[in-house]
Order: sequence, then C-alpha cells, then structure tokens
Amino acid sequence: MQQHRPSGTIPPRPSRPSRSGTFTGRSRTLTGLVTAAAATAGLLLTGLAPGAQAADNPYERGPAPTNTSIEASRGSYAVSQTSVSSLVVSGFGGGTIYYPTSTADGTFGAVVISPGFTAYESSIAWLGPRLASQGFVVFTIDTNTTLDQPDSRGRQLLAALDYLTERSSVRARVDSGRLGVMGHSMGGGGSLEAAKSRPSLKAAIPLTGWNTDKTWPELRTPTLVVGADGDTVAPVATHSEPFYESLPGSLDKAYLELRGASHFTPNTSNTTIAKYSISWLKRFIDNDSRYEQFLCPLPRPSLTIAEYRGNCPHTA
Repeated sequence: MQQHRPSGTIPPRPSRPSRSGTFTGRSRTLTGLVTAAAATAGLLLTGLAPGAQAADNPYERGPAPTNTSIEASRGSYAVSQTSVSSLVVSGFGGGTIYYPTSTADGTFGAVVISPGFTAYESSIAWLGPRLASQGFVVFTIDTNTTLDQPDSRGRQLLAALDYLTERSSVRARVDSGRLGVMGHSMGGGGSLEAAKSRPSLKAAIPLTGWNTDKTWPELRTPTLVVGADGDTVAPVATHSEPFYESLPGSLDKAYLELRGASHFTPNTSNTTIAKYSISWLKRFIDNDSRYEQFLCPLPRPSLTIAEYRGNCPHTA
C-alpha cells in the first residue's frame, strides 16, 4: 500500500504628415488618438510580458533562480511523500515518492534515483525532498537485491519510471514526456544503462558511477557525470572520466569532479551535488534556460570543485 504523509508554495507610431508636409487640425486630432491608443497597447503588452515569456516555456516551475536558491537545503515548494511497497510493484524494489504539495502549477518533470552496490534507498534519500522542493517529482528506489549490477539497475530505473507515470498515486502530477534518471555507484552505472536503453530520457546524472562498460557513444540523453577526486572504489581515471570522454561530442554533457570527496560523498547531503544536479535537471527536463547561468560559462575550480568540463552553450 502507499502511505501518504506531508513533509513540510508597439511603441507609439509617429504622426504622419499631410501631403503638403504640414499637419491639419483634423490630422492632429486623429494622430493624438492613434498615439494614445498605441501607447496604451504598449503598456498592456508590457504588463503581459511575464505571461508571454511563461507561455514560451510552459515547463518553468518556481521563481527565477539565484545562487542562494539552488544551494538552499529546500526550494520554494512544500513537499509531500508517499511510500511504495515492494509488494505492489514489479521490476524494482519499491521506494519513496517525493512531490510538490501544491497543485497550482500543473504537472512536473520527474526523476528516479537508484542506490549503489549493497546499499538501500536510505543512502540516497536526502536527494528526494531536496530536488522535489525545487519542482520535480522524485522517486528514490530500492533495488531487487543489494547486489544487482548496473545493467539490472538500469532496467529497474526504467521500471520505476513506468510505475511512476502509469500506476502510482501521483501519476496525474507527472509529465511523462519529461523524465530523468540518477544513481550512485552501480546505480550511477545503471543510469547510463537506462539512458542507453531509452533515448527519450531528458537527463541522466551518474554520481561516482561504476560500470565495466567504459564507453557510451550511443547516449542521446544530456548527461552530467559526477566524480570524486578521492574515489578509490570507482576512480575517476577508470570510470567517470572515460564515461564522460566517450559521450558524443555533439551531446550536451558535463563532467564535475568533486574536491576532497570520496566514493560515498553522494550518500550524504552535499550542496555542490545538489546545486549542479538541480541546474542540470531544470535545464534539460524543464528546458528552463534560467538555469543555464549556473552551467555556462563552465564553473571554475573551487574549494569543492576539482575540475569541471563541458560543452557550452548548451544546444537543447
């Protein structure tokens, strides 16, 4: 059964002269009326500009972002959650769905997140409310067993997406055309597998991913590869870096290497991971160009970033 519980909102035209080059009294009167009407119309159009912009991208959710807003532990949306028992699903091990409580903004893009080898949903649970509060439906899942390999985890991510969009209690809240995947370690390797199998996915984010397959030229999904400079389980030289380098050059892609981080850094709340994951998901699942500013120009090395590579500006 699913159990619900809340966890926490034309510029004026110039007057035309008469053929003699002078204005008659009547033409002045008509000109004045036309000018006034045009000015009023201009004001009305100016007032409608925000709505017109929103209509250009109906997927924008939430206020205009700032560096502070995407680094915050919570975004502008209150979040509710529902537990999904493994007994009512097939193809994966159940999990928890986090979603914006408000129904005022219509549907949302969605992302499913897989844990890593020997790990449970709890290891990536912090991402659920953090991403959902920014305007996504987020499904953190358990896998069929803790020992599942990346190809299996990729299939389970897709099974969870299908459940979320077709059978879950929040399916009406999800835009099934705007979906993404994330995962840690073997779950990160699984996110690459899922994107390979389903090119329609809008975003993939492997977090310190592990996979025996090092090359991904088939991917057509915008992908943010996150590695850690101190990773000894899936060292960046043999995992995250070759993953990134093998992605098509024409693909929107980025490589973020965390400074002073380990393989298990994605298992606890991390502002740098959240900031760039939110920006990537917003940019490609929501097609929200307001977040391009955090991805392009490329972020520079800092206390938390050892390296960042990518193609800018993004084309999608």
